[in-house]
Amino acid sequence: MPDVAQAFVPGHVTGFFTTHGDDDPTRAGSQGGGIALSTGVTVTVRPAEDVEVVLDGTAIEMEAVERVLSTLQTPVVVRAVTDLPLASGFGVSGAMALGTALACNAAFDRQLSRNELVTVAHGAEVQAGTGLGDVVAQARGGVTMRLEPGGPHHNLLDAVPAHGRVEYVTLGNLSTAEVLDEDTDVLDEAGEQALSTVVEEPTMEAFMRASRRFSRESGLLTGDVREVITDVNEAGGQAAMAMLGETVFALDTGLSDAGYDPEAARVHHAGATLRAPPDV
Repeated sequence: MPDVAQAFVPGHVTGFFTTHGDDDPTRAGSQGGGIALSTGVTVTVRPAEDVEVVLDGTAIEMEAVERVLSTLQTPVVVRAVTDLPLASGFGVSGAMALGTALACNAAFDRQLSRNELVTVAHGAEVQAGTGLGDVVAQARGGVTMRLEPGGPHHNLLDAVPAHGRVEYVTLGNLSTAEVLDEDTDVLDEAGEQALSTVVEEPTMEAFMRASRRFSRESGLLTGDVREVITDVNEAGGQAAMAMLGETVFALDTGLSDAGYDPEAARVHHAGATLRAPPDV
């Protein structure tokens, strides 16, 4: 008899990225850099006759989660809760896919390794068109540099050694699928330059500079986001745009110092983890 299981997956803000397509979704993905956040998504699975996905009390359709459930052949109700907004650059769909994979593996004793579960979730997210690199970064935690695209069997990761507070404000939504469906040559060139910059100088200052430059050169920077970033910079802080969302994230108290009322989190180093299941 399967048990109830629960997983926590950190949110993730991407500063810059490139796109890499492949017929094999476990090899497709992105290079890039991002920050795992202590604010994330808690996913609970319970056995059920019919699959249902619920986010913050509302039944939803989420293709990445449904693909994970189909691959693992686990009929469950997936209940997720988060303080993060959808479609705003926080990797919520990737977190739900990865959390579902981890929890289902535990509840149904599928005996898959962590890398296998991350591969399942990454492939599901790529096929759904809702992300290219969040899952791998969320599994790892910290400030990750994805040096190669694809799931964990293909991806090479490094990291910027950093900790501390991250603030963020969300101004609106952007569609990941729509951006990825467009010509990405300019975006990819900007992403390669940003990654090279941070690899040569693995500091948070370089990461933020590279992220700001990427948002400009990729053509993704919006006017509203530019205004907030300028305010933070003029106040002596470091801010950048979260990919892909109309969201600004800043180090330490950058947004607060600029007069905004942001949400706050910290760099989350543990990555995705199982949690003690709730009482049934």
